[in-house]
Amino acid sequence: MNASNIITEVPNKPSASTPTRPLYWSVRRELWENKSIYIGPLIAAAVIVFGFLVSIGHFPQRRRAALLLDESVRHAAIQLPYSIAAMVILMTGIIVGIFYCLDALYGERRDRSILFWKSLPVSDLTSVLAKASVALIVLPLVSFFIIVATQLFMLIAGSIVLSMNGLSASMTWQHFPMLRQSVFLLYGLVVLALWHAPTYGWCLLVSSWARRATFLWAILPFAVISIFEWVTFNTSHFYSFVKNRLFSFGAEAFDFSAASVQIQHGQHIPTLDSFSQLTPGRYLTSPGLWLGLIFAATCVAVAVRFRRSQGPI
Repeated sequence: MNASNIITEVPNKPSASTPTRPLYWSVRRELWENKSIYIGPLIAAAVIVFGFLVSIGHFPQRRRAALLLDESVRHAAIQLPYSIAAMVILMTGIIVGIFYCLDALYGERRDRSILFWKSLPVSDLTSVLAKASVALIVLPLVSFFIIVATQLFMLIAGSIVLSMNGLSASMTWQHFPMLRQSVFLLYGLVVLALWHAPTYGWCLLVSSWARRATFLWAILPFAVISIFEWVTFNTSHFYSFVKNRLFSFGAEAFDFSAASVQIQHGQHIPTLDSFSQLTPGRYLTSPGLWLGLIFAATCVAVAVRFRRSQGPI
């Protein structure tokens, strides 16, 4: 047999190596190591569901009382339990996000695991961005799905109880349309994440350099400035600014001027019933949003620099 007749098969080599996706796996690592990211909102949802089931026997009575109210007030009364459930889970997610960011960089320096993570081919920028992504993207998404599941359970359970007591369950679904409310919720979570970006950025910065008591270092500068302004000028502008940043979510993102429910003593409760009340254009052009995002980006950049230079505690 001639050598020319021998055919040697050479295995095909891949044209390109599979990308390692360091940011993706860094985010996965954060989820593996910080189970509170989803356990915290789940616990809040479990408490809400338990309380709803305990009081569900009074649900028909409350519905009969709501039927006696004016149409607009009735609408707000029917939506109220589901709105409260969303707010409780949402606030739990925000608290979890703040404490996660305060411990994200500090914890790996405290337990000296930063020596191991720095030995991997993952840049400091990627590591910090992964932690910021958990607070700004992952936590809002986790909260969204948990809120939707909780509200859907409450709607189904409430409908069953109402039907068993001779009341129409369709009114609940008419006053709280699940699909539309889910869109409102998703939009609100995006607005809230962008509005709270400087808070998370500041917490990451403190976590990157503080040697102990990260929570104290996070609030101390703002407390000192507020007290100094109050003692020196007898004003509270800085305190009002910080309070608005923490407990508000951007008034420019919604239009409540034409939709509110009047209650006793002339007070009004804003309601959200139409897509026309969503004003993303006005929100995205507000100076407060962009100044906050610039501050957040600056904090993240400084945190990256500190992670590069800081060692174990």
